Amino acid sequence: MQSRVRNRKPNCNGPGSACLDPRFIGGDGIVFYFHGKKNEHFSLVSDPNLQINDRFIGLRPEGRSRDYTWIQALGLLFDSNSFTLEATPSATWDDEIDHLKFSYNGVDRETSIRVERASSKNSVLVTLPEVAEISVNVVPVTKEDDKIHNYQIPSDDCFAHLEVQFRFYGLSSNVEGVLGRTYQPDFKNPAKAGVAMPVVGGEYKYKTTSLVSADCFACVFTQAGMLDQTDSRVMDYGKLDCTGNTFSGNGIVYRK
Repeated sequence: MQSRVRNRKPNCNGPGSACLDPRFIGGDGIVFYFHGKKNEHFSLVSDPNLQINDRFIGLRPEGRSRDYTWIQALGLLFDSNSFTLEATPSATWDDEIDHLKFSYNGVDRETSIRVERASSKNSVLVTLPEVAEISVNVVPVTKEDDKIHNYQIPSDDCFAHLEVQFRFYGLSSNVEGVLGRTYQPDFKNPAKAGVAMPVVGGEYKYKTTSLVSADCFACVFTQAGMLDQTDSRVMDYGKLDCTGNTFSGNGIVYRK
């Protein structure tokens, strides 16, 4: 693979995106919000050959009835493999520091996954060939957003989180998940039109026990084999040795 930086970041106003706290745009083009709860996991997409979960971080200021939440991590299940991507916590934001961390677990390598830089730091493009592409960007909660929304962000955490946009290839008509269901051909989006923040619920249907579990009530993923959770490699782009055959410049390729 040629060493290169892909020039594609998430379009937070395009279909398949999840940004802000968090604001989704479904496959049907309709905007909706799904808040979930802080420190819990939910299924974004569940199809027989693909499971994508997220983990929320957040806070609940005094007097609020719900958590403010942001997507902090993604977990992918495909075949008998898992891949996770997360924004690392930080007290303050520095554009010169990379806030991305990755891990890969699995007992076979029949399916490849590719991770390529979309910029020198904090942005990547994750590709599962013929299955999905995921554009990812790490951002903090800015002081401006904090002031506008009255998040009351503490001084010791900038709440680094993910902006993501998905492209899917060949999803089944029964695909599920907070975002995945909007790709069903006959899906009727319950988001109320004309309101500032159309919130869609369903937490009980999509909650999973971990970032790499497909055990939600509505999940339809069929795992090809048991994950070997002892085989885990955590990678930080700032510390990668790219001299071997499986690494090339700013890209990483996992394959048989």
